Formats: sequence, C-alpha cells, structure tokens
Amino acid sequence: MRANVKFAVAAVLLCSVSSVPLAYSQDGGNQIRHVLLISIDGMHAVDFINCANGISGVNGGAPYCANLAELKATGIDYLVTSTSKPSDSFPGLMALVTGGSPRTVGAFYDVAYDRSLDPPATTTGNGVAGSPTACTPGAAPTGTTTEFDEGIDINQKLLNGGAPSGDGGINSIDPNKLERDPANGCASVFPWNFVRTNTIFGVVHAAGGYTAWSDKHPSYSAVSGPGNGGNVDDYYSPEINSIPVALPGVSVGSTSCNPLPDQTAVSSSNAWTDSFQNIQCYDTLKVNAILNEINGRTHNGARPAPRPTLFGMNFQAVSVGEKLIEKSLSLKGGYEDAQGTPTPSLLGEIEFVDTSIGRMVSALKSNGIYDDTLIVISAKHGQSPIDSARYTGITKTGPVTTSPATILESCLPFSESPANPTGIGPTEDDVSLIWLSSCTTQSAVGTLESTSPASNNIAGIGQIFSGPALTQLFNAPGLPPAGDPRTPDILVTPNVGVTYSGSTKKLAEHGGFAHDDTNVMMLLSNPSFAPRTVYTSVETAQIAPTILAALGLDPESLEAVRIEGTPVLPEVPFGQ
Repeated sequence: MRANVKFAVAAVLLCSVSSVPLAYSQDGGNQIRHVLLISIDGMHAVDFINCANGISGVNGGAPYCANLAELKATGIDYLVTSTSKPSDSFPGLMALVTGGSPRTVGAFYDVAYDRSLDPPATTTGNGVAGSPTACTPGAAPTGTTTEFDEGIDINQKLLNGGAPSGDGGINSIDPNKLERDPANGCASVFPWNFVRTNTIFGVVHAAGGYTAWSDKHPSYSAVSGPGNGGNVDDYYSPEINSIPVALPGVSVGSTSCNPLPDQTAVSSSNAWTDSFQNIQCYDTLKVNAILNEINGRTHNGARPAPRPTLFGMNFQAVSVGEKLIEKSLSLKGGYEDAQGTPTPSLLGEIEFVDTSIGRMVSALKSNGIYDDTLIVISAKHGQSPIDSARYTGITKTGPVTTSPATILESCLPFSESPANPTGIGPTEDDVSLIWLSSCTTQSAVGTLESTSPASNNIAGIGQIFSGPALTQLFNAPGLPPAGDPRTPDILVTPNVGVTYSGSTKKLAEHGGFAHDDTNVMMLLSNPSFAPRTVYTSVETAQIAPTILAALGLDPESLEAVRIEGTPVLPEVPFGQ
C-alpha cells in the first residue's frame, strides 16, 4: 500500500502486521483443492434464469445453456448479487479478487484520476500526455489521469501487446507509460502496486499454491498485487483492443479462426469487440489456456506445470453480444424486450460461453479433479439497459445533448477535459466521474443542476453524488491526510438507458449504478453441493473470502476483508 495514503490509518496498520498462512492448507474438512473462477462479463442474473430455465421465443422455450444448467443442479445460485460501484471492469475485477470496494482498493475505473501521482514519462497509447520532466522526486504532485487499459501496452495494436517475446502478459507493459509517484522517487506505478490491498492470488501463492489467470489487458495483472507481479504464476492477457488477426490452430466448434470468420472487422481501425464472431475466436484463446492448465501445462501448452490451486478467466463474448451494433453485417445485439429475451446475436454469444464452460468441465472430469474443484461463475459487471429500446446515446442533437463533463469542462484537469483535443477524455460511460481542478464542488454541482434541470434535462441526469452523499460510498476526496486522492469530487448517475460514451456502435454500456449495471449472476458449483437458491442480497466482493475459505485458508488474510468486514457468502458448506 502507498505510504502517503493516510486515510483509514488504523485499518491499514492492522493490515501490515497480519500474516497469511505460512503453508498451503488442504485440511480443515474441506474437499476443495482447486478453484476455477470465471467472469462472464455482462452476464445478468436474469440471463442465467432465462438460459437455464428457458424463455418463450428462444429455442422453443427450452433451456439454451445446458452446461450452466448442469452446474446449477449441484450449485448455489445467488439471485440478488451486486457488483462493485462503479460497475466498471477494473473495480469489478478487483472486487472479485480482493473482497473490497473502490473505497479501500483504490480502483475506480480503467481510466480515472489520482491527485497524488504525476503523469507518465511518455504519452500513453490512448493519449494521457507524458513528459520525462513531469515528475520531481519529493515534490508536490500535480495529479494525473490514470490509465489501466490497452494504453499502457508497448504496442496496443498487437495481440501480445508488443512484448519483446512470447504472448505478452506483464512483459507487454511499457513502464514509461505508467503514472509516477513523486513520493517514491518518481517510480512507475505498476498495476499490481496501484491497487492498495492484496488479492486472493497473493494469499494462495504465498501459501504454496500455484496460480493462473487470463484476462483482456496486460494491465489487469493488477490481480497479482502487490509486489513484483509474480503472485500469478501464469498470467495470460491477449490484448482485446488490438487489431484482429488470424489465429492458427484456434477454432470455435467447426469454424476455423484462421482466417477470422468475420472479415468485415479486421481492418487497422477494428478491435476484437467489433464483431460477434471474432470475439468468440478471441475468447477461445483464453478457454484453450484454461484447458491447458487443467491438463497440467502452462497456458500455452508449452511445458508441464502444476494444476493450479486457483485459476480462471474472463469471457468478453456476452458483453459484446449485449451492446454491439455491427453495421457492416446489419446485426444488432442486446435484447428483444424488458424480460431479457436475447436477440439472435446475443443468444449466439451465450451459447458459445456455455459450450466453452462445458469443455472446461469435461477436462476437469477427464483429469480426475472435478470432484475437488469449486467452480465459481459470476461477472465483473452487468450492462444497461436490458430493455434495449430505452438506450439513449449522447448525441449532438436531442433528446440528450451533452454530458456532465462537457458542462463542467472548464472546471476539470486538462487531462480529463473534453476540451483536450488529444487526451483520453473524461471518465464517462453510463456514469460520470468528475475530478475538479478550478471550481468548488458546490459551484460545480450548481452548474450541473442549472444547466440540466429536471424540466429540461439535456444531460439525462438521474442523481448527483457529492459531499456527504459521496462519502457514504467512498472516502472523502482530496489529498492525504484528510482525503483520498482517487475519489472523484462528483459522481453522476444518469437516467436508465442514458450513456455518455458517444458511441454509435452500442446498445448498452456499463459503469453505472443501475440495476442492470450491477445485478449479475453468481453460481458456486461442486458435485458435493445440494442445489439451492439464495435470495439474500450479496456482493461479488464476497467471492474472494469465500474462495479462501473453500481452500482452507483464512479469509481475513485479505486486507480489504478486514477493513470492510466482507463476509463469506451465505449457505456455503465451509467458512461458517
């Protein structure tokens, strides 16, 4: 944890003196020896209800995710599960692996702001301006936009992130594109040290377990925090926002990915998320990594490796299926209605993920480790709106004509301002996070309310959080010791369906606080479990301590669990 972050001092000091188990424990009455954690990004609870039970108008009303339904038959299904708030991928992932919220972990968004850090030495791939002289050791910080997405890759256009050799991972990160810490000699802040707390991967690794994780950016090696990036023994991260390329040896069912099946989305301006078909090829890279790891190999199959104690991946296909408009093929994702009937494009993505999980289950069984593996399936975030007809994107003509950051652009740091012609822009999707530089919070809120009043709500504002309303959710904004340098001064949640992303290729977005953003599926499955449905409200942050309890490790080895009091999930047959 950063030495200059002074808030919650007592809790942080407690964290620094508590130790994790000295040796990996396989006793304590638990039969669990392995945990497979899967995030189906965007997968709502209602998506799981519909696919496992069937819904009129799809597949003749019969279930269309047979493998997930089979896992539910020996699983605990949590219907009222909430992700992190904001519901962005970065804080959503960190909730899964730390047991904490942005208040404690410090991860607010892929692209956010930190008042205590300085800009990178070189400009990031997405436009966070850098300068070798922008940081002076020991000097007062200037503050900077923080970026933990493809922009910190050596070369974000390449699938391996531009790593000098191999398929990337942490070697794909360009240290010169990382923000710097003037309180630490202007050292680059790597993702695993940007997060303020430890993770389940660090606890399991320290206890002697072998760990592996696959995700969509090299920057998501934050799951390895803290230390030197080595708490995940096998980290794989093909860059999702790279230019799509042929994948020799990869296929989705009988469809080869060499060449890619959708040749309308392989130009230099495309990413894997621009195609319903190509995203399945991309996700299959990570599915194959899981299969290799189950078979006792490294993620690429290159050499023998221990079968992981803790491993997993994220799927991107459902998230793409929920929001993509693929104009070149006249295809739309999303839903047919408010009850979550998937369009054919989304249906194909859900079926792909289900088949892929079935392949993992088959591999676990053939390797004789299915019975002692806990399978945990949830999502970093949901997607809003499910009722696609309510989607209202930001446009230059009504009904929504501007965003909170646009209204307040003169009040923002230049790196966050929409007026910056080369910058990465403000932190806005279906939420708006505002860090101020030249206006008071009170005056900025007044400007929002007067510019976009209820009677002429040109920014689609639903709620404005500031002052005490904001500190209910996060630490107070500001610089230490009184404030948290990462907390925004203002957070705006728009009306349901409104998004500020500006994209014309989307039907939905995530990041906000709406039910469709935050309510996701959660299923814990093992052959020894009696099936049950839990109606109590739970959070994805409870997955982290539950995984440690399942492995016979102390959930309070996680710093965020101790600080926030995050409990083990209810109804599990361990850790109670």
